[in-house]
Amino acid sequence: MDTATRDEVLKRWRARGFHGGLWTDPPGRVWRDYVHDEDELLMVLEGELELTLAGTTIVPRIGEEIEIRAGVVHTVRNRGETTARWLYAYGRLG
Repeated sequence: MDTATRDEVLKRWRARGFHGGLWTDPPGRVWRDYVHDEDELLMVLEGELELTLAGTTIVPRIGEEIEIRAGVVHTVRNRGETTARWLYAYGRLG
């Protein structure tokens, strides 16, 4: 996903009341069992992430918007062999 598209996604998310940015993880990085007080949006730009949300594992497609509700235990894993880049933002879903 190019920079203009990335910036457009973040702009749309800001218009919805979310704040966030770009995250970069090396192969094998795992963020285990996180819980946030706010809802989270996540979108993979490059690489291959695996998400486990309340015990259910998914592999989102590049450009697919994922909603993680506040209070949901979740793990994010770069399961690919290359660097993963993804957008994240926190706020309140409707």
